[in-house]
Amino acid sequence: MISLRIVAQFAVATLLLASCASHKSTAVALKNGKPINPFAAGTYEHFKAEPTYPKTYAVWKNDALLAQTNSENSSLFISLAKQRGFLMNGDEVVLDYPICSGIPVRPTPTGTFYILEKIVEKRSNKYGHIYDATGAEVNNNADLSMDAVPEGGRFEGASMRYWMRLTHDGVGHHIGPVKRRPASHACVRGPSATMPVVYSKVKEGTRVIIE
Repeated sequence: MISLRIVAQFAVATLLLASCASHKSTAVALKNGKPINPFAAGTYEHFKAEPTYPKTYAVWKNDALLAQTNSENSSLFISLAKQRGFLMNGDEVVLDYPICSGIPVRPTPTGTFYILEKIVEKRSNKYGHIYDATGAEVNNNADLSMDAVPEGGRFEGASMRYWMRLTHDGVGHHIGPVKRRPASHACVRGPSATMPVVYSKVKEGTRVIIE
C-alpha cells in the first residue's frame, strides 16, 4: 500500500514539473554548471531568458516592428515589479527597456492613463537644486514644498527631457537616472538613448498602463 508520504512527494514533484513547463523562457540546460539560454540569440525569448533579466540595463528592440510603429498604433506598458517599460504595437513588444519608478513614500500611481502633454525640454517646478547667493549649490535634492531658497539664491528644477505627462499632479515619463530599483519622486524615468524614440512614437492621448 502506497504511503501518504510517497503520495505527497509525487504531488509536489508534479506541481514543480507543471510550474517549470509554464515558464518556457527559463533557461534550464547546463554547461559546466552554468545555465544555457535555449533560445536563438537576438530573439525576444533569448533576451528574457538571460539570467540578468529584468535587472539588466540592456534594451531589446524589434527593428522591423519599430519602423511600422507610430502614434496611431502604439501604447505603453510599465511594469513596476520588473522595473521595465514596454513600447507596444498592438499586442507585440517593440521596445523593452529599463525604467525607474517612485520610492515607497512617493509611489508611482497604477492604472490606465493617457498622455496629457508632451514637451522635449522640461524642468520640474518642485524638485531640483538650490543655490545660494554666491552660486554655490546647497541642496541637490530639493523639494520646494519643504526646502527654502536662501535670500539671493535660486532654485533650478531637475531636468525631465522628453516629458510625457500622465497625471495632472505632476507624474510623467521622461529621461532621468535609471537605477534598477524604485528611486524617483513618482515619475517613471527612462534611459536617455531610449526616451526620444519612445517620445517619437506616441502622442497626446496615447494609452499608458502602469501595474
